[in-house]
Amino acid sequence: MRDWTQDHANYFRAIRIEKTMMALILLLIVAVAAFNIVAMLVMVVTDKRTDIAILRTLGAEPGTMARVFIVQGLIIGWAGVIAGVLLGLAIAMNVDPILGFLGAVFGLQLFDADVYYITRIPPSCTGWMSCWIALSALFVTALATVYPARRAAATPPAEALRYE
Repeated sequence: MRDWTQDHANYFRAIRIEKTMMALILLLIVAVAAFNIVAMLVMVVTDKRTDIAILRTLGAEPGTMARVFIVQGLIIGWAGVIAGVLLGLAIAMNVDPILGFLGAVFGLQLFDADVYYITRIPPSCTGWMSCWIALSALFVTALATVYPARRAAATPPAEALRYE
């Protein structure tokens, strides 16, 4: 006696491969976002080089300068995580109406019953999954702030003020 998972083993393998590929694509999206945070903070550090040097000359510690840029990066990360989780949950919970709208606008039937065994995507969002994704994104954001923060802390005041 065979059950339906054995009868459709190829479909389950295809779904497993698709799930792995989606995880890889999401990982690349997070990596690009982290790179954007690093690039933005490096540009801010470069732009504020004179201000950092003045603050250092007035007695600010290198650790203080690093904390300023870490906090700035984390605030950006928090804003991105909150917006991303809310938008992601809204899309996930309304995926069928969104697909129906896109199908109507572009004249396509996205899940044709003749081709696929499913005609809709059942949403599956758990609080733990959302928390895990949010914490992972915050962790990546925190890592992305380390290089610009260290660069700000290492700014030598005399060098930065030499050409001002």
